[in-house]
Amino acid sequence: MGELPRHVAVIMDGNGRWAQRRLLPRSAGHSAGLKRMIALSEYFFHRGVEVVTLYALSQENLSRSQEELAALFALFRTYFSGNVERLKKNDLRLEVIGELSLLPEDIQTLIGEGRERTKEGKKGTLVLAIAYGARQDVVRAVNEAVKAGKEVTMESFSALLSTGAYPPLDLLIRTGREKRLSNFLLYEAAYAELYFSDKMFPDFSDADAERALEDYMTRDRRYGKVKAEEG
Repeated sequence: MGELPRHVAVIMDGNGRWAQRRLLPRSAGHSAGLKRMIALSEYFFHRGVEVVTLYALSQENLSRSQEELAALFALFRTYFSGNVERLKKNDLRLEVIGELSLLPEDIQTLIGEGRERTKEGKKGTLVLAIAYGARQDVVRAVNEAVKAGKEVTMESFSALLSTGAYPPLDLLIRTGREKRLSNFLLYEAAYAELYFSDKMFPDFSDADAERALEDYMTRDRRYGKVKAEEG
C-alpha cells in the first residue's frame, strides 16, 4: 500500500436526511452530525493525518430557513465553547476558513478565542469551513493578486487561498450519496483523490473512514504523468 494522506477533507452531507428518515427534525441530524464530526476528526488524527478540513457550512447554506440556521448556530456555539479545550489537550490546532463576517458576532468571537487557545498545537490541524465557498475564495484571492500588481504562479496563487498554509489536499470524502463537490475546495481538489459514500454523515463510522484511507493508499497518483514502464 501507498502512504497515508497528509491532508483529508470531508463534505459532511446527509445530516438532515438522516434525521428525516427517522421522523426527527433536521436539527437532530445536525446534532448527530456534530458528534460524529468530533469523533471522525479524532480518528483521522489518531491514524496520523496531519490536516483535516471539514465542510461545516457553505455560504449557500446561509439561505436556509431561520429556524434551521438558528439550530446550526447553536451547535457552533456549543462546539466552540466545549470542544476547544479538548483540541488543546490533544495538542491540535484549530483553524476556520470562510466569510466569517456573515456569522453572528458572538460566534466570530468564539472562533477567534479558539484559534488563539490552540495556536501552539503541534500534532495536527483541524480546519472548519464555515460560511465558505470555493468560488468566492478564488475570487478573493484573485483580487488580492490584482491589488498586489504582480503576476502569479500556481504556487503563489495557491498561497493566497484560505488553505494556502496547509499541505496540498490528498483525499476528499463526500458522504450522503451525492457525487459532486458543491463549491468546496475546487482549486485544491484538482489532483486530490475523491471518495464517495452512500452513507449519511452521522452513520459514516470509523470503519468507513478506514476503508476510505485504505482505498486512497491503493491508488496510483500520477498527476497526469505516465509510468516509465508504460512508455
